[in-house]
Amino acid sequence: MTSGLDRVVHEPARLRILMLLSAVEETDFKFLQSTLALTNGNLSSHMSRLERAGYVKILKGFVGKVTQTRYRLTEEGQRALSVYWKSIDEIRSLSPHVSG
Repeated sequence: MTSGLDRVVHEPARLRILMLLSAVEETDFKFLQSTLALTNGNLSSHMSRLERAGYVKILKGFVGKVTQTRYRLTEEGQRALSVYWKSIDEIRSLSPHVSG
């Protein structure tokens, strides 16, 4: 049995963020915010937590004179997401009520 789920990944909004980032090379704040329907502060808070965990790389730059924040899933983040799904599969396989 797994020692437990990664609490950073397991939080629903962060799991959704990681899933989206795993499907793209990188994306910007506005795309994540509109897709996930999170407030500026909520998304920023989750992204900071994911960055501290080493799961997301935050890239700041400019498009013309406008600041742009972009995000990319790190290799560590991809690994954490993969381990998370394996743990979920392991939990599901132990449950007598869940059929494959």
